[in-house]
Amino acid sequence: MLNFKKSLGQNFLVDKNIINKIASIENIKNKSIFEIGPGSGNLTESIISKKPKRIDIIEKDQRFCEILKERFKLIKELKIINKDILKYDLSNYKFNDAVVFGNLPYNISTQILSKFISILYWPPFYSRIIFMFQKEVAERILAKENTKQYGRISILTNLKLDLINQFDISRKCFFPEPKVDSKIIVFKPKIKINYKISNIRSLETVTHTFFSGKRKMINKAFSKLFCNHLEIAKKLKINLNLRPSELTCSDYYRITELYEKQ
Repeated sequence: MLNFKKSLGQNFLVDKNIINKIASIENIKNKSIFEIGPGSGNLTESIISKKPKRIDIIEKDQRFCEILKERFKLIKELKIINKDILKYDLSNYKFNDAVVFGNLPYNISTQILSKFISILYWPPFYSRIIFMFQKEVAERILAKENTKQYGRISILTNLKLDLINQFDISRKCFFPEPKVDSKIIVFKPKIKINYKISNIRSLETVTHTFFSGKRKMINKAFSKLFCNHLEIAKKLKINLNLRPSELTCSDYYRITELYEKQ
């Protein structure tokens, strides 16, 4: 039996009912599938049963790649990529309207989500993202302004993705059993982005500047971003006595538009 690596966040979904529920969220017959971190291939097997056109699975752990090669050696439509998803160039993926699945390692889940949001060409190659997160992280992604969980990942996600489905998964559905529950979130890319932000890194810079002083009023953060910050705040009709969590996503997008122009 393989030793699971805590450093890779290896907690594998073993509940067959939940596995089938995830694979059945979208009609994937004759579609291209991109799966992240398949492990031993439990979800992959269920996906295959839905008869997709092709499946690309990316797995960092060489040990599991060998298991996957043996388990699915008769599946011609399946390609195994032994890479770290955070280092993999998504522009290498040449198939449109793909459905992306991922039981994400808890320690890098927001980095993986950010990678898919930060794709330069838009609309992207995928039509759906079906990701599993630690429940606490999922609540941060879904959070609205004026809540404790609201922050950078909420704002970044809302710029380019729409939420279309979500449901909780008990920790008892995994082996080894983690200490926390999980949540599935299904996203679809927004076809039209309503804000003229040319580089997603600009939004990351702006939100980092604000949320570095999460409990402080935003006046100081504004002054770090703009030399004429009083004029900018007046133009945007933003009260500098507010705190970062009190600004809407739209506020942050408008601030970023002006940040890029200066």
